[in-house]
Amino acid sequence: MALRGRPRAFDRDAALRRAMEVFWAKGYERTSLADLTEAMGINSPSLYAAFTSKEALFQEALALYSTTEGSEIWEGVPVAPTARAACAHLLRATAEAFASDDKRRGCMVVLSAPQMDGASPSICDTLKHRRAATTAVLRERLRRAVAEGDLPAAADVEAITAYMVTVQHGLSIQARDGVSRETLLAIADCAMAGWENLASAGGTAVSEAASGNPSGT
Repeated sequence: MALRGRPRAFDRDAALRRAMEVFWAKGYERTSLADLTEAMGINSPSLYAAFTSKEALFQEALALYSTTEGSEIWEGVPVAPTARAACAHLLRATAEAFASDDKRRGCMVVLSAPQMDGASPSICDTLKHRRAATTAVLRERLRRAVAEGDLPAAADVEAITAYMVTVQHGLSIQARDGVSRETLLAIADCAMAGWENLASAGGTAVSEAASGNPSGT
């Protein structure tokens, strides 16, 4: 009588990375269990045994994404010599990173947010926390610029940070839509063109533009 073989093991790390790729491309809500098992090369019982649930798998995929993708964008922000250089690096490195991705997926954390209707609060909280964590990197660099005299004391660090991060999020959407590398870089440069006014005006240029009341009117 033949002995029953042990269930075939699978590479959990490799399976997690393939799941991350699916979530990155399709988003949480649009990713089905069938999508995941096909990409990961395992059946449903194995998926649940290894990852507990789709939600837990997504949480792990987000953690993997945060530790393996985008480091070239954020690591350059704290070490940039000036506030302007930090913001320019953020936008241009973002454009380069998104343009170099052949699949043009943009940022998984940013693009997952609009797709989370009906998702569990824990997932929404995780996405919000991860966006806040990267935003804080830029905010702290700008605060240091004020302390060092690189930015004037009146500079509105919160407004400048919000403006730059908003442009970065827009680059993610444009990249997903297939906009060219040249256009993404041009968007980054356009955003930086008003730096002197933005920094010296204490952020009023941003707040007035948002309210529809540009300076001088």
